[in-house]
Amino acid sequence: METKLFPLRLPSMVLFGCGAVKKIGEEAKTLGGSKVLVVCDPGIASTGMVDEVKAILEKSGLFVGIFSEIVPEPPVETLEPCIKMAREGGFDLVVGLGGGSSMDAAKVVSAMAVHPGNIEDMFGTDKVPGRGLPMIMVPTTSGTGSEATVNSILTDTKSQVKKGIVSRHLMPDVAIVDPEMTLSCPPKVSAASGMDTLTHAIESYVSVKATTETRLFALEAVRLCARHLRTAVLNGANLAGREGMSRASLYAGISISNAGTALVHAMAYPLGAQFHTPHGVSNALLLPYVMEFNYLGDLALFIDIAEAMGEPLAGLSYRQKAEAAVKAVRQISIDVRIPQKLSEVSVTESALATMADDAIDIRRLLDNNPRSVTRNDIYEIYKAAF
Repeated sequence: METKLFPLRLPSMVLFGCGAVKKIGEEAKTLGGSKVLVVCDPGIASTGMVDEVKAILEKSGLFVGIFSEIVPEPPVETLEPCIKMAREGGFDLVVGLGGGSSMDAAKVVSAMAVHPGNIEDMFGTDKVPGRGLPMIMVPTTSGTGSEATVNSILTDTKSQVKKGIVSRHLMPDVAIVDPEMTLSCPPKVSAASGMDTLTHAIESYVSVKATTETRLFALEAVRLCARHLRTAVLNGANLAGREGMSRASLYAGISISNAGTALVHAMAYPLGAQFHTPHGVSNALLLPYVMEFNYLGDLALFIDIAEAMGEPLAGLSYRQKAEAAVKAVRQISIDVRIPQKLSEVSVTESALATMADDAIDIRRLLDNNPRSVTRNDIYEIYKAAF
């Protein structure tokens, strides 16, 4: 059998564990930082987490600036003030603190602080001209795994479509994953971000670009989600649940950074852009319906997922075993109180055709899918989910 030659990209350093954030000062100094720009959203800025990170950095003798205006699914133009601050302030290191939007924004700020041009010039794959400022990512949710990815997802307001910047130059230098930083994450956000992690794990596991190495991370992320997601949502003070989901998010991030995502994400982007549905909710809504379509493309992979999720498979046919993966995902989504139909999140039936038109053009993701897909297939999946 021919060996696939795909790279395995990872941060230079991953610090995982309770209290890991206390190491951020020495890691910043190791990277040569003296003026640190912390990028976060208003919600994080209102908590003690920003103050904690700032104090640790300052204790290490570093100057700290805060940009706290990142919005969910950040539109391109909202990053311009942060880029201006990074350039004019002479900052030499960027910290992304928060969920996926803050970390993705920090990556773009890192690049644009060094390189000329427009953000739009970088949309697509391998269009970032080189490394930017050194980057440290500190997630406060267990969702995107952006602390370990080469991706940044932004909203292009001109076309009302979410677009990705994918480049090795966006891989963070250091990922600091401290489960204690996720303890204050509210149940709805924990549910949406956790289902985002599960989507990443499943899509990257079945991706045509998956390798033996990426599947090690992806399948372990599936197991961790099956074991810990409900606890993290319904008993958020349980540190074991938070630690399990922090690890799942990191592992799934590593996997998608190398194997990519597929049809779920291609369909979620138009949904998020047109109806401003949170990314994790969009993925969670679509995941079981896409799995119903996809599992015939490779039964064995979906049987692996069902086994990892703890489904009883004795006595079932191969097809029934693969179908059990869909059942398991749907049940965990119900248990963490995710909406189950697009109509529940204000999507209109008249928009399904337009969303299908947009989704079929996202070849970067559709080419990873384990089953060939047409525009009509996408429309029918949207319709089933509606």
